[in-house]
Amino acid sequence: MLSCLSLSSNYLSQKIASRKNRRDNKRGCIRRAEILPCAPRDGFGLRVFVLSDLHTDYPENMKWVKRLSYKKHRKDVLLVAGDVAETCKNFVLTMSLLKDRFDHVFYVPGNHDLWCRREGDSDLDSLEKLNKLLAACRLLGVETNPVDIDGLGIIPLFSWYHESFDREKDITGIRIPPLEMACKDFHACKWPSMLSNRDTELASYFDAMNEENQDMVKEIQSTCSQVITFSHFVPRQELCPEKRMLFYPNLPKIIGSDRLEVRIRSIHGAEGSSSACHVFGHTHFCWDAVLDGIRYVQAPLAYPRERKRRMNGGEAWLPFCIYKDGKLADRLSPCWWSDYYAANPRSPDKTDLAPWVARFYGKI
Repeated sequence: MLSCLSLSSNYLSQKIASRKNRRDNKRGCIRRAEILPCAPRDGFGLRVFVLSDLHTDYPENMKWVKRLSYKKHRKDVLLVAGDVAETCKNFVLTMSLLKDRFDHVFYVPGNHDLWCRREGDSDLDSLEKLNKLLAACRLLGVETNPVDIDGLGIIPLFSWYHESFDREKDITGIRIPPLEMACKDFHACKWPSMLSNRDTELASYFDAMNEENQDMVKEIQSTCSQVITFSHFVPRQELCPEKRMLFYPNLPKIIGSDRLEVRIRSIHGAEGSSSACHVFGHTHFCWDAVLDGIRYVQAPLAYPRERKRRMNGGEAWLPFCIYKDGKLADRLSPCWWSDYYAANPRSPDKTDLAPWVARFYGKI
């Protein structure tokens, strides 16, 4: 049986032991349940970087992680917004590499992280795998709970998508593959019988996990002037291109959660603020936009083939710095899709296919 915990034999145990010694020797960075003071930056303030969709089962992506500098980020914070790797082995290796390079690393699970098809244990389901990943994070010193770092509140939010999240007009007149064919989650994830991927049950289950941290969230709200929340899935449909722009027009049905947006607004306020920020992942579209007072950012590494496109992923500019010098950093630019919608109104009622989509479906 391959599990995250069984990987603590040689590699993981050595990493944990050496890291524990380093933490014990750094009095300013001893890990606490709710408040983590950050190492001084020799005159510079706290910096927070964000990254999603690492997919390090691809050798090119694992090489990218290994090339990250040991020195450049050793006093920084990194938020990892899900989809690290499909296998436990690559997950643990990736998170260990990131923890070696950053002072603090935070994580929320993505859908690929909970795939079970390559774990070699036919009895392992996705909730059991989630527990193993979270246990591995605890061993590595990776945070999955809300934390106050030098007055900055960082709140990871667990989430899952539901089909009813999509409320925009469907594309007709072309043959679109069904969700079960287009989305491997329906086959690669394994859920207990009481949970289904075709309704809101999973979204409700994952959102309920956040209730366990409500006391910590309230404390952060009362003591921190700046709060950054982050999730893997998408909280608003406006953070995805319109269906007519997508090679798979039904994508919005498998990307987001209404409960997630409600959760975010309960933290940042219904109207948001100039300091409100939420980081997400999943769709692999670079994004940086303000909607109803909250700044929403996605900075994905994405698949190697996608990084050749202007709108997907990146290498040289990642991870993206979202916070420095006591405030949110300048917006991510260029940012193809959010730049497009900053200049063009969203028109979801239009169903005429974009030229590249029409060519893909043989309509040109």
